[in-house]
Amino acid sequence: MHTESVLPLLQNLQHQICAALEEEDGGARFIADCWQSKLGTGESRVMKNGAVFEQAGGNFSHVKGGAMPASATAHRPELAGAPFEAGGVSLVIHPKNPYVPTSHANVRFFIAYPEGREPVWWFGGGFDLTPFYPFEEDILHWHRTAAAVCAPFGGEVYPQYKQWCDEYFYLKHRGETRGVGGLFFDDLNRWPFDTCLNFIRAVGEGYIEAYLPIVARRKHTVFGERERNFQLYRRGRYVEFNLVWDRGTLFGLQSGGRTESILMSMPPLVRFEYAYTPEAGSPEARLNDFLKPRNWLAELA
Repeated sequence: MHTESVLPLLQNLQHQICAALEEEDGGARFIADCWQSKLGTGESRVMKNGAVFEQAGGNFSHVKGGAMPASATAHRPELAGAPFEAGGVSLVIHPKNPYVPTSHANVRFFIAYPEGREPVWWFGGGFDLTPFYPFEEDILHWHRTAAAVCAPFGGEVYPQYKQWCDEYFYLKHRGETRGVGGLFFDDLNRWPFDTCLNFIRAVGEGYIEAYLPIVARRKHTVFGERERNFQLYRRGRYVEFNLVWDRGTLFGLQSGGRTESILMSMPPLVRFEYAYTPEAGSPEARLNDFLKPRNWLAELA
C-alpha cells in the first residue's frame, strides 16, 4: 500500500528538520503534542520563545475521510465525494530577529478511492521565503538550493515549480507576492511513484539546506524597535494569505481537521496599521522591490 512507504518518510522529515532547527536555536526545544481525532492521528510540534525562533511549528498528520472536501477537488472534480487518505508535514518558522526571514515548507501525499476505479494518488508541497529586510545573497542562496533540489529530476522542474510558487503565494487583494518565492507543486504524479517519493524527500531535506545558512548569517544582526514594528506589521500579510488564500488551511478546516494544528502557522505576535506607507527611500520601502516575481538566478548571479 502506498501510505506504508510515505508515512515513515514524512515522520522522518519532521524529526530531521525539527532537530536541525533546535540545533540552530541553541537552547529551545520543540514540545510534541500528539493528537487523535475522528479523522486520524498526528503530532504537532511547537517551539516557543527560543533564542532565535520566536515560534516554530512542525506538524505531521495522517487522516482519512469519507469524502474529499471541495478545496482538494477543485482541480479534480471527478474525485468529488470519493473517500480519501492524506499524510503530510508542514513547517512554519517565525524568527525573533526581523533580519531573519520567515520560512515555510510543506510536503504531502493524497490518495483517493473513487468507487469502481483504481485509487488515484498524488503529491504536493514546496517551500518559500518571506523576508522583512531582504538580502540579495540570501535570496540567491535560497533559489540556488531550490534549483539544485530539482536538477536531478529534469531541467524544466525548477522553472515550472518556481513560477507556480510565485503564482500561488500571491496576495491578489494586495497585488504583491508573499515573499521571494521558492518552490510549489501539486497534483504530482508525473513520474513513477518511487521517483515522486524521492522528490518529496529532496524537497524536505533541501529546505534545511536552503534556510539554515540564512538564519546563521542574520540571527545576530542588531535591531531595534523600528525593525521589530515593521516585522510585526509585515506578519499581518502572512495572516492575510493563510486565512484568505491558503488551500491547506481550507482543506484542514473543510475536512474537520484539528484547528489548533491547522492554525499553527499563525505568528505569535502581529500588528495591523491602517494605510501604512513606509518612508520613501527607507529600508522598509525597499522590500516593495522584492514582492513581485523575478528571475532571481539570472538577476543576482
